[in-house]
Amino acid sequence: MKQMQKGFTLIELMIVVAIIGILAAVAIPQYQNYISSSQVSRVMSETGALRTAIENCMNQGRTTIVASSVDPGPTDCNVGWTDSNLLGQVSLQTGLTATISATNTADIIGTFGRNASASLSGSKLQWHRNANGIWVCSTDVDTRYRPAGCTQDLGATTPATTTPA
Repeated sequence: MKQMQKGFTLIELMIVVAIIGILAAVAIPQYQNYISSSQVSRVMSETGALRTAIENCMNQGRTTIVASSVDPGPTDCNVGWTDSNLLGQVSLQTGLTATISATNTADIIGTFGRNASASLSGSKLQWHRNANGIWVCSTDVDTRYRPAGCTQDLGATTPATTTPA
């Protein structure tokens, strides 16, 4: 009488392990790129939300950005920022910098830190408002992580023709 096969052979198991190893070697780096890309998009969204608050402060003649915990004075602008676990330290001054100048321009700069991906740590994302009221996003993160609305290199000169963000 013929015996039935009751398990896998060693070669079959080795082939399955090799296939899983090859799939993992391709999938893990792609997943890490996806995480970094989504974190940049999230910070772009979080810092971009401050543009409306800063525009409102500029319309009211308020020029000094203060943290949410500070009672604002007549020239102080409380932008309503809450901490992000992807940006620097746990305060407005270190993880996020926002300024309004006398020339009707403004800057919002977020520095990646804390829980951000290691490939983003120390990188910056900036929203700049020119005197014409046009906001432009720029960043120094690797180009493969940049969202479509923020492709300009940080520190590069602003192009003459830009569209409002």
